[in-house]
Amino acid sequence: MNLDLKALFDIDWNEIELDNIGDWPVVVKALCSVVLAFIVLFFSYSLLVSDEISAYSNAVQKETELRNTYKAKYAVASKLDVYRNQMVQMEDEFSQLLKRLPTSNETPGLLDDLSYVGTTSGLTFLKIGWLPEVEKEFYTELPIKIEVVGAYHEFGNFVDKVAQLPRIVSLHDFSIASAGEKKLTFSVIAKTYRYEERDKK
Repeated sequence: MNLDLKALFDIDWNEIELDNIGDWPVVVKALCSVVLAFIVLFFSYSLLVSDEISAYSNAVQKETELRNTYKAKYAVASKLDVYRNQMVQMEDEFSQLLKRLPTSNETPGLLDDLSYVGTTSGLTFLKIGWLPEVEKEFYTELPIKIEVVGAYHEFGNFVDKVAQLPRIVSLHDFSIASAGEKKLTFSVIAKTYRYEERDKK
């Protein structure tokens, strides 16, 4: 069927009535058919297809997320034995470190150990004594104020021997000042630690 689009301009639109659709010119019938088909397609897509496409897109996205989650969890699960071995190793190391922390009965002996280390290094003690304890979340700091007189290399020997003590002792806030006659005053805070096992509620 050939359509003469130029005939649209020759149509008297006042004569076009819905009561006599059969008598409409072919061009008008074709144009109305195209418009009607477009309206049907538009509403069919809007009411039936678009929701399905959105649901499909959401399902694809959800599948991708689940796959990535699965891969991540599988990677963790495949290394479960490694993590368990690491946990056992960490617990063992933690236990060994706890053994290096002094107990309440051992803390007085640390003053004797530090005094011995200092005198064998050639230092003369001016002051050594406990400072107030400092409570932390899982442990308690036990600071010791130390002031000694000696030569520079003797301070080095002292620090080296403190590091070799069987219990954990760290040195902080040190200062060195001249004491005359080629002697120096070495002031330092030595800290040891006591593990505090909190009550589990």
